[in-house]
Amino acid sequence: MVEIGHFALVLAFALALIQTIVPLVGARIGSDRMMAVAAPTAITGFALTALSFAALMVAYAGSDFSVVNVWENSHSLQPMIYKLTGTWGNHEGSMLLWVLILAFFGALVAAFGANLPASLKANVLAVQGSIGLAFFLFILITSNPFARLIPAPVEGRDLNPILQDLGLAVHPPLLYLGYVGFSICFSFSVAALIDGRIDAAWARWVRPWTLVAWIFLTGGIAVGSYWAYYELGWGGFWFWDPVENASFMPWLAGTALLHSAIVMEKRSALKIWTLLLAILTFSLSLLGTFLVRSGVLTSVHAFATDPSRGIFILCILLFFIGGSLALFALRASSLTAGGLFQPISREGALVLNNLFLTTATATVLIGTLYPLALEALTGDKISVGEPFFNLTFGPLMVPLLLLVPFGPLLAWKRGDLLAVAQRLMAAFGAALLAALVTLFFIDGGSVLAATGAGLAVWLIFGAATDLAMKAGFRSVTFPVMLRRLVGLPRSVFGTAFAHAGLGITLIGLVGTLNFGEEHILTMKPQQTVEVAGRTIRFEGIQPMKGPNFNEDRAHFQLINAGGQVTATISSSKRFYPARQMPTTEAGIKTIGFSQLYIALGDESADGSVVARIWWKPLVTLIWLGGLVMMMGGAVSLADRRLRVGAPARRKSKPVPVASPS
Repeated sequence: MVEIGHFALVLAFALALIQTIVPLVGARIGSDRMMAVAAPTAITGFALTALSFAALMVAYAGSDFSVVNVWENSHSLQPMIYKLTGTWGNHEGSMLLWVLILAFFGALVAAFGANLPASLKANVLAVQGSIGLAFFLFILITSNPFARLIPAPVEGRDLNPILQDLGLAVHPPLLYLGYVGFSICFSFSVAALIDGRIDAAWARWVRPWTLVAWIFLTGGIAVGSYWAYYELGWGGFWFWDPVENASFMPWLAGTALLHSAIVMEKRSALKIWTLLLAILTFSLSLLGTFLVRSGVLTSVHAFATDPSRGIFILCILLFFIGGSLALFALRASSLTAGGLFQPISREGALVLNNLFLTTATATVLIGTLYPLALEALTGDKISVGEPFFNLTFGPLMVPLLLLVPFGPLLAWKRGDLLAVAQRLMAAFGAALLAALVTLFFIDGGSVLAATGAGLAVWLIFGAATDLAMKAGFRSVTFPVMLRRLVGLPRSVFGTAFAHAGLGITLIGLVGTLNFGEEHILTMKPQQTVEVAGRTIRFEGIQPMKGPNFNEDRAHFQLINAGGQVTATISSSKRFYPARQMPTTEAGIKTIGFSQLYIALGDESADGSVVARIWWKPLVTLIWLGGLVMMMGGAVSLADRRLRVGAPARRKSKPVPVASPS
């Protein structure tokens, strides 16, 4: 099975070569037969890549330690779920997942792109094939997941313990679906540049693909944030880690691309900017791949790999980013800019939104790459962390969040800013009230907390205002308004949910960053501590044994005012003998939208233990907001207008010619 998987990978590489060259040449010379090669080649290439990935999963499931990759990242005592997820819990396996998703998106275009013009479809699949060709070559030359180890060891070295978690089972696939999903937008953009034109089919296809990639990338970032929060035992959800930034930058650029694509679809405007954003978004995805796998970063999220692999990826990076930008520079002047509009309009608001998002992306990019560039040039090591990003990224977000509710309420082409401001007065009043309550009754010294609370309520009420106004609030009777509300396009609901989700996340950030408590103390059995008005009693430590680890589990009881035990919280320290590596498993109790979080430190001989206890008010809203944003994207995607391809060209019927009589 291993050899079948390896051979399937080689065949997929060969098909990617055909997919790259033949349709491209066919589109150039106008050969329908050569262009028709693209679709079956893409589908077959995906099937072969899926077979290769399945073969590696079978090797992991069967603990086949004759495969180097399995030996390095698995153990016979691992639970089956972590044997299977170990397939992508390493560099080689995750790269195979990467190209599998790439081939999957290409196959989707091949299968459902019947309404695309033949030349556009051929060029898109050729570009997609060229990306696959580069990464298949990278895997086969530098990162072969099927390399054998002879003689085969009796036992494996175990998967990295911090990856033996359900969060890491979900996080990489979601993240890659987002990362790699933007490759389709990139392929459409390069195909449009090759053709030298942007038509209706191009416009109608780019936005849904952008939406799909954005949904998955949002989910991947949210799941990764929650995993870091509970698994690493630090009690934090975001650390401005360079690898976290590597996924955040494509999300920011992808959000700008999504808004730009809306303008392009509705008004045939911002075409050139949409092209450029599609190129830049996937370029940032490639940059993230380079940062994680090049060995230039030290991070809990990064794969510690040979820097020579990084050079290979860097060459891929330079070829695709440099090539696409060079093509853009050559062809952009020949493309039509699209429809005109006034600065005060929905298009203008979306342009301003994109300016803030792209500037924020550039800020994160500089903060991430500057320490690496400085070290490479001078040898000096510096750390750019939270203070830098708070002072640069934060101020960009405040005006952006203030502008968000205005955009959906402005008219296309020419809007009335004063009229929109009047419609948003109720949302403004609610936001002002939230800010004042926060400032005077909750946290009298924190202007930042009050500002954050006000902005969060502004976003949520602004989204509700958009729905109410589009349903005819105050202009029609209530029954008519309800009928109009139900009949609104799903994309309108999707926009409202996405903006409200951003507000919900902001409430979670404000709550946990400004109103939380932290206690670090040494606790003996039966000792109690008061945290946020709640009594926590330490019961003691119990040794336990897991399938492939040893564990010291501490039990804490949550006691109410009447002395009754309302909950038990278990926190532990684990040790994995195969890896000789300890981990901390935090104990978490969710109370409403808030959480009690307990992480263990060192244990003393007298049975006492160092405990770090946090009270994190409203922290779950951070990830709930992410889910609402994903739901908004999914609702928009369900809009029939985004699921219908460009109309097929009607074949003109031959006009009967009267025979001479």
